[in-house]
Amino acid sequence: MTLETLSTNRSHGGTQGVYRHASDTTGTDMTFALFVPDHAPGAKLPVLWYLSGLTCTHANVMEKGEYRAACAQHDIIFIAPDTSPRGEGVPDDPEGAWDFGLGAGFYVDATEAPWAKNYRMRSYIEDELPSVVLRNFPMADMTRQGISGHSMGGHGALTVALRTPDRFRSVSAFSPIVAPLQCPWGEKALSNYLGADREPWSHYDACALIEGGARVADLLVDQGEADSFLEDQLKTHLLVEACEKAGQKAEIRMQPGYDHSYYFISTFMAEHIGWHAERSKV
Repeated sequence: MTLETLSTNRSHGGTQGVYRHASDTTGTDMTFALFVPDHAPGAKLPVLWYLSGLTCTHANVMEKGEYRAACAQHDIIFIAPDTSPRGEGVPDDPEGAWDFGLGAGFYVDATEAPWAKNYRMRSYIEDELPSVVLRNFPMADMTRQGISGHSMGGHGALTVALRTPDRFRSVSAFSPIVAPLQCPWGEKALSNYLGADREPWSHYDACALIEGGARVADLLVDQGEADSFLEDQLKTHLLVEACEKAGQKAEIRMQPGYDHSYYFISTFMAEHIGWHAERSKV
């Protein structure tokens, strides 16, 4: 497996890189961003994964997330994958909708045609990309990982962590889709990717996973009260209720005046990185 370096830039006492590799999981080339703070030779640094939302690529958080100064301060590697497979022959929503298909992989392993061939983002995030990082970035300490994400990526971060709790020391999210089984975005994506049987959907629903007994060590969520998607799509109150009922440790904060944008995310990004950094020391 050859890793192609697309760009590197000096920033905040570290290196921001963008890389591409041929993915056996998705059957396409996949691109990801990775920031490495300066460090002593042989040093091992904790890793924070960031999963992006609908319509996004690795570039959105890289250009607007304002994470590098905090990562350099706390000596954390920051990794931002793409949100779906891309390339010639990869199927897209036939009606050109923005909330399904390219840029909207929902971090699932699709089982329905024509999506199943390429849309395997669960396996890519959980298995293949960590192996790529381990082979190519020896400073990455894979025993100290955290995960975060925004919107659809918040859904991804929560569900990946709940399914693989021994892998992550911490999980956080900005404006996550917490109950895809109970919102239009989730019902559209899961029915198309996974089929009409709703039982397999529960593996991709944070509230359902918690209700089924899944737990994580610690959870931080920030949600803007002025988010136009809050009532119909995000439904943060369902996560509050699920955590309280299950005894899942969680800090879920409603932030007055903030919307769904990167103006919101960048405001609280450094705080999230510091929160993950504390838990990476345990």
